[in-house]
Amino acid sequence: MRLNRYSSGALLIGAVILSACASERDLLLEQGYPVAYADGFEDGCHSGKKAGGALFEDFKKDVNRFEADSKYAQGWSDGFRQCESEQEAMDRQMRMALEIQQMEEARKDRIGQDALKGIDTSGLKGLK
Repeated sequence: MRLNRYSSGALLIGAVILSACASERDLLLEQGYPVAYADGFEDGCHSGKKAGGALFEDFKKDVNRFEADSKYAQGWSDGFRQCESEQEAMDRQMRMALEIQQMEEARKDRIGQDALKGIDTSGLKGLK
């Protein structure tokens, strides 16, 4: 598959989102969020990505902790919503990039076919 500016841009966006979420827990801790919230956010983020369509994520939720610790539960819920939305947006961007690429390739094919319409190819029949 050939990458054009749209598909390579979508891949870059995906890489940025993935790298941003990988260190989200540390960023939350640096910003003063409680450990329980950061842990919940991280688990919720993995779960949200899975719900949003990510193939290589797993649903993660410490049910006992979710029921007993309101900070973990709030972090999990926030992480789930945020990462599910990000995953869905990334998937939408990828689909749009592929559609644009397909439209561009179809346009180039039409231009090539139109260019051949006025060419006399009758002399090529003997090459069979």
